[in-house]
Amino acid sequence: MKYAFLPSPWKESADHLRAAGHEMVDLSENPDLLIFRGGASDFPAELPESVKVVQIGYAGVEQLLEAGILARHAGCGVRFANAAGIYDDTVAEATLALLLAVLHRHKAVSREWNQEQLFGETEYLFDAKKLAIIGAGGIGKKLIEFTAPFGVEITAVNRSGRDVSGADRTVAMGDVEAMEVVWSESDCVVLLAPLTPETRHLVDATVLAKMRNNAVIVNVGRGALIDTEALTTALQDGAIAGAGLDVTDPEPLPADHPLWEMDNVVITPHTANIPRFMARRVGALAARNWELFAAGDSMSTEVDVEAGY
Repeated sequence: MKYAFLPSPWKESADHLRAAGHEMVDLSENPDLLIFRGGASDFPAELPESVKVVQIGYAGVEQLLEAGILARHAGCGVRFANAAGIYDDTVAEATLALLLAVLHRHKAVSREWNQEQLFGETEYLFDAKKLAIIGAGGIGKKLIEFTAPFGVEITAVNRSGRDVSGADRTVAMGDVEAMEVVWSESDCVVLLAPLTPETRHLVDATVLAKMRNNAVIVNVGRGALIDTEALTTALQDGAIAGAGLDVTDPEPLPADHPLWEMDNVVITPHTANIPRFMARRVGALAARNWELFAAGDSMSTEVDVEAGY
């Protein structure tokens, strides 16, 4: 297989592909596959007819979707695969860290030493907590594994409603009545869903008003899953207890945004998945997806262009 790697290659992934017998070439040299790790503006205006598969180096494809890139090339028979699943462990670990940092009030207590009133407000994950995982795919399943020692009661929310291993119950995103219970009874809510027209501002003022005032929300999915201004208001009013955000809308969050100054909000700069892991792992995924494509099968991380993920 010949492949191109744009805008520039990750050495570790290129080394893996070379060891597997694949050849990296320029886009003009009629590759079979394109590995792409840039933004919408970096995507080639045209692809050679030889390109049958585009392997995207990250899980989210909304930028390419919104720019019309996926639909345009899919209409010409190009198939797309994302990197869903290969970063499950790193993202789940970062999610757990954010959740614990918010519950333990790390940001607040870092400013004072041994203040009894601050420690008195601290919550603990193992303290009979109800955890809802919204978008319980691969990362969610890994998070369930990581939180098992804490003894939390877990509700998994996914599109299909099919049971998720390790969860106490599974709820379909479209089950309005069941979701009312999820929002109103959960102590901790983790957002891992992809960003689609249906999930944009999934957590808005209406949903935040349903949540418990001791609830915390953690977003490691996409910033626009939450209405940022509604979240800010809910935190200012004490409607919920705290938030952990690895992604924001807009991103980056403006330096003067009030969320930065809140002691009950922990913000990390989109680091749940970091470049060195992406650089190491995409090559093996691209090789595996090419083998599946060549065999006439669906790729392991094939993107449903119409669904948007």
